[in-house]
Amino acid sequence: MLNIIICDDEKTEIDYLIKLVQKWTHQNKIIINISSFDSAEAFLFFYETNKLVDILLLDIQMKQLDGITLAKQLRAEGGQMQIIFITGFPDFIAEGYEVSALHYLLKPVNDGKLFTLLDKAYNCINTTDDSMIIETESGQVKLFCHDIIYAEAFSHNTVIQTENNSYKTKFYIGELDEMLNNNFCRVHRSYLVGLRYIRQISKTEVIMDNNKKIPLSRRRYNDVNKAFINFHKGAD
Repeated sequence: MLNIIICDDEKTEIDYLIKLVQKWTHQNKIIINISSFDSAEAFLFFYETNKLVDILLLDIQMKQLDGITLAKQLRAEGGQMQIIFITGFPDFIAEGYEVSALHYLLKPVNDGKLFTLLDKAYNCINTTDDSMIIETESGQVKLFCHDIIYAEAFSHNTVIQTENNSYKTKFYIGELDEMLNNNFCRVHRSYLVGLRYIRQISKTEVIMDNNKKIPLSRRRYNDVNKAFINFHKGAD
C-alpha cells in the first residue's frame, strides 16, 4: 500500500488534489492510503506516531509553519518520503532543492504534470527497495520486497503474499528471512511479516493492514515489538 499525504491550508485545493490522486491510482491500479492536513502543525502531530509516508504533496505558503521549513525538519529527522511542492508563486522554487524535493508544481495544478511526478515518485520508491527473483509454479517472477505483506511456511514450500497476488515458492522460510532486509521480522516459526504492513501487535498475534491475523510466538514478542517501533521511528 502506498501512503500519500496532502498538506495544504486551502480546503478546495486539498479536495482537488485528492480527486487527481485518486484518478492516478485508478489508472495505474495502485492501492493507496491517502490522508490530508490543513496545516504543517497538524501533519507533524500525525507524523510523530506515523512515520510511514511515501509521497508528500506539500504546499509551500501556509500560515505559521511553511512548507519549506516543514520539509527541512522532516529531512533532519531522517524522513525519506518523496516530496512534491505545490505553490502559487515560483519565487520559492530554488529552496525546494535544498531538501531534495522531487519537483514542484504551480497552482492551479495540471493533472498531466502531477501524474508524471507521481509516476516518478512511485518508481523511485520501488527501485530503492531490494528486489529478488523467485521461482514459482508458473515460472520466475521478479518481486519487490516493498510489496511483500507476509510469508507463510507450508511444509517444503513458502507462500509469499503481496497486495494483489500470492506466490508459492520452494524457499524455506528461513532462507527467505535471510534474503530480506531489516524491514521484515520473523514473528513465528511459520510466518515472516513486512513491518510496514503491521497495523497492531498484541501478546499473541499480529494484525496486518489487510486484516490478516498472524500468530505471534511468546518468545518473539519483545523483538517484534521493538522492530515495529524502530521501523516507525525511521531507525536503521
